[in-house]
Amino acid sequence: MTDLIAELDEAERKAIDSLARYKFAMFGYWAGIWVHLNRLSSTKRANPFWSLVREARQLRDAAQLRRMEDEMK
Repeated sequence: MTDLIAELDEAERKAIDSLARYKFAMFGYWAGIWVHLNRLSSTKRANPFWSLVREARQLRDAAQLRRMEDEMK
């Protein structure tokens, strides 16, 4: 189990590093690996990418609201 936890930590680290370097495809790859390993592990950690997901949803929703407002003009 220790190896699995180490792999989980590595996937999280690599995902964040990839995103920080604008390597979006690699971020998705490593984030996906993290999710898969988290499902396999008995620890069931909270998703470390949740704050990024929340921010993306806020950006998406704001853009949708702007489009709706533009359509009503």
